[in-house]
Amino acid sequence: MRLHGGAMLLAAMTATAAQADPIADFYRGNTIRIINWASAGGEYDIHGKLVSRFLGRHLPGQPTVLHQTMTGGGGLVAANYLYNVAPKDGTTLGIMVSSLPLSQVLGDAAVRFDAGRFHWIGTIAPTQECLVAWHTTGVKTWDEMTKREFVLGASGAGSPSVMVPTVMNALLGTRIKIVPGYPGGAQINLAMERGESMGRWNTLSSWKVTNPNWIANKNIVFLVQSALKTSHGVTDAPLLTDLARNDDDRRIFALLATGSELGRPLVGSPGIPPERLAALINAYRALFKDEDFRHEAQNLKIEIDPIIGQDLQAIVTSALATPKPLAERLKKLVE
Repeated sequence: MRLHGGAMLLAAMTATAAQADPIADFYRGNTIRIINWASAGGEYDIHGKLVSRFLGRHLPGQPTVLHQTMTGGGGLVAANYLYNVAPKDGTTLGIMVSSLPLSQVLGDAAVRFDAGRFHWIGTIAPTQECLVAWHTTGVKTWDEMTKREFVLGASGAGSPSVMVPTVMNALLGTRIKIVPGYPGGAQINLAMERGESMGRWNTLSSWKVTNPNWIANKNIVFLVQSALKTSHGVTDAPLLTDLARNDDDRRIFALLATGSELGRPLVGSPGIPPERLAALINAYRALFKDEDFRHEAQNLKIEIDPIIGQDLQAIVTSALATPKPLAERLKKLVE
């Protein structure tokens, strides 16, 4: 049977529509792994699990998304894996520690990646990093803390929980005794309750999500903040940039606050094909229009103020462009 012009056009359009979308074809029936550097129970874990539950529905082909934990090295073990070992095809992503660019700037010997070559997909919101004291320590203010030794449980050497207090000791004269090696925030919280640690370096948003009752009941006392601007409502603790003794020190503390801007970022391995990367970024952006996602985030007390794609990548690029003298000075401080 011979088709006339209109029928031929309709047949061609039908055939074109039936052609497989290469992105959907790739992801349909496939599985995406999201590797999380932090242990269960903390803010990174909660953010990672939330994204994992909803990301797949916004990707062509609607793949299964699994959330997996890979702790160690203050987040560098997971970062090195994502960069060097994980598939580069868009099936392995990571919730990475926000200090990755800083670790690279400082020339950390454990770094086996170029943070600028990761694909920084997005973060739900910036964070406000804070040092808190457990209420039984008797330390109520920044000034009180500076007058005594303060034992602080922390994770790995490359994490903000180690780097920032180390710089505080050097530039502000604090006497923080850092005890590294805890696998995650839940273990440090337990150490505070047991009296092993006098406090914890954490984010304000994490406390709101994981232990809001500790804020309400004043179980934790906010002593100082590392961020580019003060938070609203919960704490009036001073900013490290405001406590700095000179402009050079202030620039050091501003560089350390880069991690606050990155929040709890979702990161892709280098080498993801551009069209798949675009699909991943579009799917991440779609999360914030998903009423189910927003409702669950609200229930978890997660604040939404996303930074996505190139805007997040630009923060990393800026940090990696830190002038060498400033980077060398900071490196000496944390060695």
